[in-house]
Amino acid sequence: MPSMHLKLGPKKNFVKAMNQKEAAFTHLRETFPRLSEAKLKEGIFIGSQIRDFIKNEYFDKLFQGDEKAVWDSFKFVVKGFLGNRGAQNYEELVNNLLQSYQKLDCNMSLKVQFLHSHLDFSQRIMLH
Repeated sequence: MPSMHLKLGPKKNFVKAMNQKEAAFTHLRETFPRLSEAKLKEGIFIGSQIRDFIKNEYFDKLFQGDEKAVWDSFKFVVKGFLGNRGAQNYEELVNNLLQSYQKLDCNMSLKVQFLHSHLDFSQRIMLH
């Protein structure tokens, strides 16, 4: 499964679990004013928008508590596992992501479960 598809599932589930009354969700709405309210609430974004989120330092500062843990874990997985360079601790990154999603009661999409179940397979590919 291409890495962009693996990024879209966790991002979608995270946005759906976000508190829509908090500043971070408001910032999403302001950052993407042409995105319909329905797409925003469902967490439907394209790859370039996800890259914009990750680069946005202000967005980082808006999260607190469990949402912050999920967001940080998501960024680490995107940069360290799904990016061009595989981190040595990719298994730890993905496990942290899954644990933080559980704390926030995010639904585990098939894409996230696929990511988790194929860690060993990915490790063999990265080593070659």
